[in-house]
Amino acid sequence: MDGSVRPSVLDSDAELPFDPDAVTIEDRDVFELLEPAVQEWWLEAFGEYVPENSGFFTPPQRGAIPKIHEGTNTLICAPTGSGKTLASFTSILNTLYAADRDTDDGLENAVYCLYISPLKSLANDIHRNLEVPLEGIEDIVASRDDDRAMGEIRHAIRHGDTSSSDRQKMLEETPHILNTTPETLAILLNSPKFREKLRTVEYVIVDEIHSLADGKRGTHLSVSLERLEAMTEGDITRIGCSATIDPLSQVAEFLVGQETPGGDARPYEIVDARFAREFDIELECPTDDLINTSREVVQERFYRQLHEHIQAHTNTLVFTNTRSGAERVLHTLRERFDAYDEANSGCHHGSLSKDVRQDIETRLKDGDIDVVTTSTSLELGIDMPHVDMVVQVGSPKSVAALLQRVGRAGHRVGQTVTGRVIALDRDELLECAVMLKKADDGFVDSVSIPQNAQDVAAQHVYGMAIAEIRPEADLKAILKRAYPYRDYAETEYESLMRYLTAEYAGLEDRNVYAKIWRDENDPPDGEHHHEAFPVGESLIGKRGRLARVIYMTNIGTIPDSFTCDVYTRASDEWAGQLDENYLDTLEKGDVFVLGGDHFEYRYRRGSKVYVDRTSARPTVPSWYSERLPLSVDLGREILTFQAALLDHYETGGPPRVRAWLREFPLDDDSVRAIARLFDHQLQYAGLESVSTHDRLAIEVVRDREEYERHYYVHSAYGRKVNDGLSRLFAYHCAQQATTNVRVAVADNGFVLSMPLNRKVDLEGLIDDLEADDVRDDLRRSISGTDLLQRYFRINATRALMILKRYKGYEKSASEQQVSSEMLLGFAEDLENFAVIEETYREVLEDKLNVDEIEAVVGDIETGDLEVSRTLLDSPTPRAFGLATLSASDVVLAEDESAALQAFHEHVLEKIGDESLQGLRASTDDN
Repeated sequence: MDGSVRPSVLDSDAELPFDPDAVTIEDRDVFELLEPAVQEWWLEAFGEYVPENSGFFTPPQRGAIPKIHEGTNTLICAPTGSGKTLASFTSILNTLYAADRDTDDGLENAVYCLYISPLKSLANDIHRNLEVPLEGIEDIVASRDDDRAMGEIRHAIRHGDTSSSDRQKMLEETPHILNTTPETLAILLNSPKFREKLRTVEYVIVDEIHSLADGKRGTHLSVSLERLEAMTEGDITRIGCSATIDPLSQVAEFLVGQETPGGDARPYEIVDARFAREFDIELECPTDDLINTSREVVQERFYRQLHEHIQAHTNTLVFTNTRSGAERVLHTLRERFDAYDEANSGCHHGSLSKDVRQDIETRLKDGDIDVVTTSTSLELGIDMPHVDMVVQVGSPKSVAALLQRVGRAGHRVGQTVTGRVIALDRDELLECAVMLKKADDGFVDSVSIPQNAQDVAAQHVYGMAIAEIRPEADLKAILKRAYPYRDYAETEYESLMRYLTAEYAGLEDRNVYAKIWRDENDPPDGEHHHEAFPVGESLIGKRGRLARVIYMTNIGTIPDSFTCDVYTRASDEWAGQLDENYLDTLEKGDVFVLGGDHFEYRYRRGSKVYVDRTSARPTVPSWYSERLPLSVDLGREILTFQAALLDHYETGGPPRVRAWLREFPLDDDSVRAIARLFDHQLQYAGLESVSTHDRLAIEVVRDREEYERHYYVHSAYGRKVNDGLSRLFAYHCAQQATTNVRVAVADNGFVLSMPLNRKVDLEGLIDDLEADDVRDDLRRSISGTDLLQRYFRINATRALMILKRYKGYEKSASEQQVSSEMLLGFAEDLENFAVIEETYREVLEDKLNVDEIEAVVGDIETGDLEVSRTLLDSPTPRAFGLATLSASDVVLAEDESAALQAFHEHVLEKIGDESLQGLRASTDDN
C-alpha cells in the first residue's frame, strides 16, 4: 500500500503535513471512506502523521469508523483519551453531510442521531466537542466553489434542566443530533409531538456504557432503545463506548438487544482497544511498617509524597474513596504547604454546588489548576487534556475503577498514562498490589447486569400503554427484545399485569389504582372495540385521565434519599443525623459513632432512628456507605495471590516472598510491608489461617474483657458477598445459639460476635449448608429488616405504586418511606406480588450477590472449598482490619489506634525474639 492520499483532500498548492513517501499509512482505507471536506477537516485538526498510530487514526478510530460506516452495531472499548467518542461521531457526521448534500431538500427537520450519556455534564462536554468538527466542515464547504453547499447539521442538548422554551424550539427546528440522558429519552418516547421526530433516528451512541449496564438506569435504557427501534422507519445502528468493561460480548449484547423476543442477539462487532495506551502505574506506601509507624508520621510522609507528585506535574487529579476524604486531603495540602491556595487547587464531588463543579471542570480543561481532589465525580469521560498525573489514595476496589481513574492522565494515544496508588492501610496495600498486577496482566472485572426488574418493566409497560393502544403481543415482544428481559418468564409477566391492572383485592382501598386495561378486542358494539385491530386480539391501553402526567413526572430509576434524625430511646434526645444509605448496613444491636459518641442501633420509624448510648466498640465504620465495594473478581484474585504467596513462603521464607513481590509494580516499602504482614501471620497462626481459592479460614477469638466470642471469617469476596454470607451465617448461628449475633462486614471478611457463654459449632453449621437453600434462607434473614423496608420503598416508587409527584404536590423521600411502611405489611401478604418479589430480587441478587454466595456454599458442599478453624486468644494480623473497623481509614481516622497496637504487640510477643531478630536482619536484604 503506498502512502498517497486522494488529491481532493487539499488544494493543489497546499502541502501535506507529512512526507507521503516516507511513511506507510495503514489506515488509508479508513481515510478514503470519508467525504473530501471531512478528510480536509480531519487533516487540519489532527493532520500530522502519528507514528504511534501508523497513520491518521487511533486504534479505536481505525477499528470503529469502517464498522459504523457500514451500519454495524459496534461496542468500542478503549482508554480515556484515545478518541473513541470521535470515532463514534466521525462516520455519522460524514453520512449526515453526504445525505444533506445529495438530497434536494437536505436533511429532514428530525433527529438522526441520539447521543445518550449518564451525566448531564458529559452531554454538555460532547455538545461542545461537536461544534468544532461541524463548524470546521461547514467552513471548508463554504470556501469551495460548489453549488451543492452544505446545509446546517443541528445539534442540541435535551435533559431535565432544558427550559420549556428551548424544548418548544426543538419542535420547530429539530436537532439532527440530540444529546440526552436515559431518563429524558423515556420521556421523549411518550411526548406526543416530539416522539414523531424520533422516527428518523438512524444512530444511537451510548457513552460510558459501563456506568449504566450494571444498574437499573441501564435496564431502563435498554427497554427505551427497543421502544425506539419499534417505532423508527429503519434499523438503528447502536454504538457503545467504554474505557473499562468486561465481558465485552455480554455488554455488546446488552447494547444491541435481541433480534426476536428471547432469541439471539442482533449482530454486532467489538473494537477492543483497551490496551492501546502505555500505562505507568505503581503502588507506593509511606512506610514499610504501617503498625509501628505513628499515624502522624504516616500522614506526614503521605502528604510529602503527594506534594512531590503534584509539583513534578502540570495538572494532578487526586482520587479518594469518600467525598469527605477529598475535602480533607485538599484542606491538609493547603495547611501544610504554601504552594496551594484557592487559585491553583480545588475539590470536586457530587455534594458541591453545580457552579463550583463547573468552575473546577473549566479550569481542568484549560489547564489552569495544579491539583483537584475528588471522589468519583470525575471518573467519567469529561475531556481534561492537561492532566498528566493521577494519584489514587487507597484502594479503588476494582481494576476497572483503577483504569478508569488513572486513564484521566495523558489524554491522547502516544502519551504514557501515569498514575500512583498510595496505600495507607495494610489490607488495602494487599488489595492494591494484586489490583495493579492484574491491571498489568490485562485483567478487567466483569460487570453484572440486573435481570427481569419488575419495577422498570412496570414503568415501560405503563408508558407504552399511554403512548398508544397496542396489541399485548407487541408490547411483550418489545420488552423481551431488551437484553435484561430476554429470559422474562410468563409467570413474571402475569404477576406484573396483575399489579398494573390492580387485580389484587384491597389495592384501590390503599390508593393504588389500576394503571392499564387489558382486554380482548370486543366486537363492534363492545366497550373495548378498536377498528384498527382484529376482534379477539388482546389489547392494552392506559387507565385514568392523568396517566400521561403521572408517567412524565414520576419515571426514572435513581432513588430519592434523605437524612434521618437520630434520637435516644431513654430521653428522646436528638443525637444528630445519619444518611439513609448508611442504614442499609445497620441491624438491631449494631454500634456506630455519631458526633464522637457511640450509639447502639435499635429501630427506625419513618425518618426517625432510635438508639441507646453505649461504650461498646463500633461494628460499622462511618465511611461504610460511601466507599465502593471490592469487586468479586478482584476478591477471588486476592485469594489466588495468597495461595501463590504461601507457596513461595514455604519454598524460601520471607526472602523468596520479597523477591517474588518485586516482580509486581510496587515500591520497596510496599514489598517489605506485605512480606512482613504474612511472615507475622504465618508465624503466629500457621498456613491454615490464610484463606486461598480452595480454603476458607476462620479464626475464633475469645475476648474476655468484652465477654464475647468473635468469629473472624476471612472471606475475601468483597463487601457485597460478605454482607450476604454474614447474614446467612448469622441467621443459622442465632437459631443454634438462641442469641443475638452481631455482625461487622468488610471487603476482606466479616466478624460474627456473640456472648462468651454462647457457643456454636460454626464449622459444622457451615458444612450443613446447602446451596439449594441459600436463597430461601437469605430471604428469611432479611424479612422484616430495615433493609427490606427501604428497598420496598424505592421499588414501590419506581413501580409507581407510590407517586413522588401528584397534582402539584411533591412527596419527599421521608414521606415516601412512611407511605411504604403502611403498604409493606399488606403487600407481603399478597400472592406473588410483583413489587415485593422485585424488592427481594434486588436485595438478594444486586445488593448481596446471592449467585456468588450459592457458588461458595456449593464449593463447600463438594469439598472444593475447605473450611479451616483456628482457635486464638487475639486476632491475627490478617484480622486486624476486621477487629478495628472503626479506624481503618488512616487519612480520615479520628479514633486512636491503641487497640491495633495492642493486637500487634501480642502477635510479636507470641512470635518471640528470635523471629524478630530475623525480621530486623531482613531489612538489609536486597
